[in-house]
Amino acid sequence: MATKYQGKSRRLRERLGLRLPVRVNCRETPDFEWTEVTRLVNVTPFGAGFTLKRPTEPGRLLHMTIPMPRPLRVFDHVEDQYRVWALVRYVKMAVSTEDKTTPCFDVGVAFIGKRPPASYEEDPARRYEMAGAISEGSTITIKELPEENVQPFQPGDQRAHTRHNIPVGLSLETFNEKGEVASVESTVTENISRKGATVFSTMDVPVGRFIRLTSPDYNVTVHAVVRSRSKSASGMPRIHVEFIDREWPID
Repeated sequence: MATKYQGKSRRLRERLGLRLPVRVNCRETPDFEWTEVTRLVNVTPFGAGFTLKRPTEPGRLLHMTIPMPRPLRVFDHVEDQYRVWALVRYVKMAVSTEDKTTPCFDVGVAFIGKRPPASYEEDPARRYEMAGAISEGSTITIKELPEENVQPFQPGDQRAHTRHNIPVGLSLETFNEKGEVASVESTVTENISRKGATVFSTMDVPVGRFIRLTSPDYNVTVHAVVRSRSKSASGMPRIHVEFIDREWPID
């Protein structure tokens, strides 16, 4: 009996190259969300891969609407659309197959069920991880990331990646619900490392929002997420960000 179900499990988990349309909804903060229509690259009963034009990060939750074949569903077998919550497992910078120049993001998710955890409703920027192995005929169980893994960046922290107290000139961009650039600010870093930075900013960018940073001096563009906000000793507002798609070439 164990051997029989093991074989069935392997077959169910094979990635099927179904180019199904999918509507992806992301709430970056309680007051900001966006929806993007794309296509799956592959799918199993437990997750899927697809491409987005906008960034996200591992640990975030997305809501997906898919015309999923019923044999691949865990619930809602009679509904036309499969509405499922998904945990982002990986994000990789890529290039659009349409014009070969526009940046995009390859995303892989695990399906977690019909409803999000209560903590997501309180804070949609909260991050999660898988709490156990995938089981046959059920969705995946998740838990909040341990507190030590979600602490915001703060000046003076002793981190594995050295913070350099140097000013790097940057262009800081935010995006609207359509993915268009909403605002641009020329600014400078207070400190920077390969993984993140403290950036002076007068813009009201809430914790949890994704932004884009470009440096002409380093000839580099990175996407980042705002982890916390503070003021310097002189009272200048600043944001503490973590890079999500690449490391900064600081060393």
